[in-house]
Amino acid sequence: MQKIKIEFKWAVIFSIVGLVWMLLEKLAGLHSTYIDYHMYLTNLFAIPAIWVMVLALKDKKRNFYGGQMTYVNGLVSGLILSAIIAAFSPLTQWITSFVITPEYFPNVIKRSAELGYYKTTAEAEAVFNYSNYATQGLIGALGMGVVTTAIAMIFLRTKAAKQE
Repeated sequence: MQKIKIEFKWAVIFSIVGLVWMLLEKLAGLHSTYIDYHMYLTNLFAIPAIWVMVLALKDKKRNFYGGQMTYVNGLVSGLILSAIIAAFSPLTQWITSFVITPEYFPNVIKRSAELGYYKTTAEAEAVFNYSNYATQGLIGALGMGVVTTAIAMIFLRTKAAKQE
């Protein structure tokens, strides 16, 4: 557990940031009044998500590797962090769906059927539900975590000292 203490801490922070983001979306009306804009504006979560991942990798570099972290060390750390975030994602999705904004699924189902994105309400219900979102969240956390880490580590890795 000591080896992944930093990843666990940042996975908790990431999950809290995600829940705060969902609360802000709800308060902004993106789950009700302005639901038509939700599918565009929710993607802005990438900004705090990437920021938290970078902070986590910097923390690991500074406090576990003593400021010297290779690309592979960082990639492994990011993979572990992503896996923990993914493991938490069904719980964070449950909190979002049933505590923060239980009206989201009924609202998005109704609106997507009205706009013709789906021919029937039943088709929309098959897409917009806790089970589907929990699965997407788990897979998305892993995928985006790996991509974010792979790119971030290009910049965060310790470069080899130049020989003179």
